[in-house]
Amino acid sequence: MTPANLPRLFPPPVISRLSELVDIDPGVVVTDLDRPELGTAELLITGWGCPPIDRQALDGAPRLRVVLHSAGTVRGLITQACWDRGLLVSSAAHANAVPVAEFTLAAILLAGKNAFSRKRTVVHTDLAIGNYHRRVGIIGASHVGRRLLELLRPFDLAVSLSDPYVTPAEAEELGVTLLPLEDLLRGSDVVSLHAPSLPETHRMLDRRRLALIPDGATVINTARGALIDHEALTEELASGRLNAVLDVTDPEPLPADSLLYHLPNVFLTPHIAGSLGNELERLGAAVVAEIARLVDGLPLRHQVQRADLEKLA
Repeated sequence: MTPANLPRLFPPPVISRLSELVDIDPGVVVTDLDRPELGTAELLITGWGCPPIDRQALDGAPRLRVVLHSAGTVRGLITQACWDRGLLVSSAAHANAVPVAEFTLAAILLAGKNAFSRKRTVVHTDLAIGNYHRRVGIIGASHVGRRLLELLRPFDLAVSLSDPYVTPAEAEELGVTLLPLEDLLRGSDVVSLHAPSLPETHRMLDRRRLALIPDGATVINTARGALIDHEALTEELASGRLNAVLDVTDPEPLPADSLLYHLPNVFLTPHIAGSLGNELERLGAAVVAEIARLVDGLPLRHQVQRADLEKLA
């Protein structure tokens, strides 16, 4: 991983626990995989800045059996060669989902009070605001989407979900109404995106689908900017018909002359929903927890299977 991330992900208490579990030199961090240290490694801890683990890298790591990723997606990290060898792979995506879901929960509740578009006003006369029975549509039962569904349960909200991989029985377990995407859009006061960025989800909220969302609704995107047609979204926002909370955009960052910087009904943040600052320690702790399970002879709790990459970020 990138050397600067080692102390952020694995501060002294986490490194201390890690050193109790495995034989590791906590002072060694590498940015490439052509290293003699890999010749005896059985377990590889990766993070931001790690190159793809290809066949050449595996040839230099004959004993490697486990890869634990201290970040989210492993899509650009784990290659076919890893699956061919039968490596165990785990990701800290579940841990990174926590702050994203918390950020989104806050955004949903503030959107219900119309707080973003009224951030510069002192007096209000709008009675058509509030969160009692507010209709919230969640797109994608990803790690973030599922965590968000948990956080939304204590509130008096009407929550629906659209995800082609979720069955009615699973939706019932999640305590959410399962709807086709376009039905969800038509019936939501707040639409929050948590789908992965895949070819089939590229600009899934296009001009036609954005037009289905009711007047005055808020679109929240903490997933990937490419899930929305930003030209069409900008037109909807410029008209004042919709509101938006955008932690990610397409492109990212937006060009300096983007109209979105100036619209009063748009709240922009610079991709801060995910783990930052002291939240990074949660990712390192998640890796250590997986190692503790391996040492105890237990299966990985957050193992990534090859088939998962077809539907996960």
